[in-house]
Amino acid sequence: MVEVVTTVAEVRERVAKERAAGHAIGFVPTMGALHDGHLTLIRRAREECGYVVVSVFVNPTQFAPGTDCERYPRDLAGDVEKAGKAGADLVFAPSVEEMYPPGDSTFVEVTGQLVECLCGPHRPGHFRGVTTVCARLFNIVLPNKAFFGEKDYQQYLVIRRMARDLRLPLEIVPVPTVREPDGLAMSSRNAYLSPEERKAATVLSRGLFATRDWFASGEGDASALIAVARELIATEPLVKLQYLELRDAETLEELRRVKRRAVLALAAFVGSARLVDNVVMEAAGPVALGGDDNGVIVSAFDTPSSPVS
Repeated sequence: MVEVVTTVAEVRERVAKERAAGHAIGFVPTMGALHDGHLTLIRRAREECGYVVVSVFVNPTQFAPGTDCERYPRDLAGDVEKAGKAGADLVFAPSVEEMYPPGDSTFVEVTGQLVECLCGPHRPGHFRGVTTVCARLFNIVLPNKAFFGEKDYQQYLVIRRMARDLRLPLEIVPVPTVREPDGLAMSSRNAYLSPEERKAATVLSRGLFATRDWFASGEGDASALIAVARELIATEPLVKLQYLELRDAETLEELRRVKRRAVLALAAFVGSARLVDNVVMEAAGPVALGGDDNGVIVSAFDTPSSPVS
């Protein structure tokens, strides 16, 4: 049966015991309201690790004032039950005071291209909050592997960069996006959608998939590819795009032509819900290190063949 703890000391005690027994520690950080996307992460951690920790913590530092922190869905009892069935051994459900004791004044922040595009300009301070809470959680749990969904692709890259730069001894493992049968990416924020909005939101994945298909047919021009998704999404009046961008899948540099692995990412409002989604498009053939035909400089440190740290 899954165990629930609320303090840093309890987590460290349980994890130290399991590590001493020779078990690799898998970690899945969440904000709760667990759905099958989260459960897929937990199942993956269960497959790869001997002991699995899941955190349930709605992190206030990644929300801007006046956004949905207070109304973010919460169901700890339901989350514990789901996590246990998926294979978690321990659920860490701290209070805000446990994670951010009075007097704390340290933040962890990634700078540069990875946070300056896509969600970055629209959510000031968001990624600083994400990297700060993840750095704290990693330091508490000390996992061998931490698992993140590719639905939040930019977040995955930012956390991977933080872990690399801080020389943290863990592997950041990306797990493919889990979708509803109609293609909508699973998200806790889908709970905000009315039935009409829920139906309208499927245009997001349809636009992304149409672009991916157009790319597979031989189109490589970024503007032409973006136009495919933009025009399809524009047919749904309940959906308001915030951004739709085609970026290098490793560096998030903007592309003119797709000659290497790329990600088409979007954010959109459907009613009051802000949803994000993406598709990764794989270019055929190897790409040499150095300069490439996208006008992007590729470093050996960020090669496409090494997607995890």
